[in-house]
Amino acid sequence: MLPPTLPGHPAGPAADVIPPAVSAAPEVVPAPAPAPPASAWGLLVVLSLIWGTSFILMKKGLVVFSALELGATRVSVAALLLLPFALREIGRVERSRLKWLALSGTVGTLLPAFLFAYAETRLASGLAGVLNALTAVFALLVGALLFGQRLTGLRVLGIALGLLGTVVLMLLGGSGDAATPAGGAGNAWYGGYIVLATIGYGLSVNVIKYRLHGLTPVAVTSLLLFLIGGPALAYLLLGTGFIHKLATVPGAWPAFGYIALLATMSTAVATVLFNMLIQRSTTLFASSSTYLIPIVALALGALDGEAFNLWHAAGMAIILGGVFIIHRAR
Repeated sequence: MLPPTLPGHPAGPAADVIPPAVSAAPEVVPAPAPAPPASAWGLLVVLSLIWGTSFILMKKGLVVFSALELGATRVSVAALLLLPFALREIGRVERSRLKWLALSGTVGTLLPAFLFAYAETRLASGLAGVLNALTAVFALLVGALLFGQRLTGLRVLGIALGLLGTVVLMLLGGSGDAATPAGGAGNAWYGGYIVLATIGYGLSVNVIKYRLHGLTPVAVTSLLLFLIGGPALAYLLLGTGFIHKLATVPGAWPAFGYIALLATMSTAVATVLFNMLIQRSTTLFASSSTYLIPIVALALGALDGEAFNLWHAAGMAIILGGVFIIHRAR
């Protein structure tokens, strides 16, 4: 799962221009923001490694399990892991907010778990990590279309660049899977499933911002997993061959271990670390993980034999350029 940064945060400290009291008085200059401490840099690196590793873990889980089994397992394990927190928080949240928690959980966790898994049956894990950066693009676009968030010329440019980079990466770059014919050009369109997932992420981010404000991140994460975890677990146990594979297929337990690690680190641990990072730095600094996650994903993919060509590099550069503009634009 992509980091929960919100577009539109100012690039630096906001400062009003204060006219001098007399012509000889010096102009008041705002103090620069303090440099992030060493601990913040450490958290940033650890977070980028955790989220960047998610895509190769999905790939390893798909060696044995289907995309549907992987998605259901990922959600079920994460829900069970955070169940004690959900039981603690369920009595504290207003009932009117449960529908928003269910919506956020469905479009921002449940459906993306299946969409990413299905995409990676034909798409290289490194390219999945690059396309994940589109979350910032769609968070801004959904916020403007449904929640009245202001669009400026620079933000529109950032959105356009993000979409252009996606087309370049998918249309010209191929799937990045060296095992597919002709570089996997046809399979590159499986990236469309990741685009749909990042649209869901974008909607979920805005629902949390505008409809679930005031709830702690642990409460939001545990409760939305509580609401979607039951159906996911029921489907996993009753509607798939998960148990049979776990008992009979060689390599099933290691594959399950990869999925469990994915659910544990990317959901529970990363949520706590991200909030620690926000407290020790700024939202803008924390959003820097957006640029490090694709690097980690591509590096791990390359070590696993995935292809990476100039069109992939061009598409990634255009997408990250658009995300950079979105993060910096006011």
